[in-house]
Amino acid sequence: MATLKKYDLQGKEIGLIQVDDALLEGSAHPQSIKDYLVAIRNNARQWSASTKIRKEINRTGRKPHPQKGQGRSRQGDLAAPQYKGGGIVFGPRPKFDIHVRINKKERRAAIRTLIAEKIKNGNVHVLHHGQMKHPKTKKLADFFGAIERSEKRVLVLGESAKETMRNPHEHFVKSLRNIPKKEYALVPQVNGYELAKNHTLVILDTALDEFLSILGAS
Repeated sequence: MATLKKYDLQGKEIGLIQVDDALLEGSAHPQSIKDYLVAIRNNARQWSASTKIRKEINRTGRKPHPQKGQGRSRQGDLAAPQYKGGGIVFGPRPKFDIHVRINKKERRAAIRTLIAEKIKNGNVHVLHHGQMKHPKTKKLADFFGAIERSEKRVLVLGESAKETMRNPHEHFVKSLRNIPKKEYALVPQVNGYELAKNHTLVILDTALDEFLSILGAS
């Protein structure tokens, strides 16, 4: 049975949390995970760059030189890419409704697999942070220094607040904002790219049940 270490803000281990092995059994195919991550990055592109191809260049259609008689290779027109001012080959093009659709079941399976791998590798921790009365960046910096020996990316996950409530971790998020390579996200909003990009996950103790429910989702 896998275990998650629970820490306080001083970086001291205060307990262990058991995770049922049945929640870690399911796995997605590596190619499916790759396709999902590529789709996320592809859909996030701005697609503002636009180059002109050969047919869009406004140049004369005449041949640069006679086809025969000069011993030179035949050429079609001055809009060819080998000429200065000609069309661009394989340049960036504007986005014409090429959004990549992500299958919901494949997305859930990929996220469960990525989370399960981090739990098996011991890269998921639980934080009992209490309620911070005011932002304190140094306190969080000392905590990350205690649990991580090197400067690695860490994603902190908090529970989703009710619509009528303010973020209960507002001071915590402000304290995290100025620490490099440390990010905060809500459990329902986390995606596979964030899980793959960050080396370690830190789950707030109030969000643990919501986090583990992802592994049990069908």
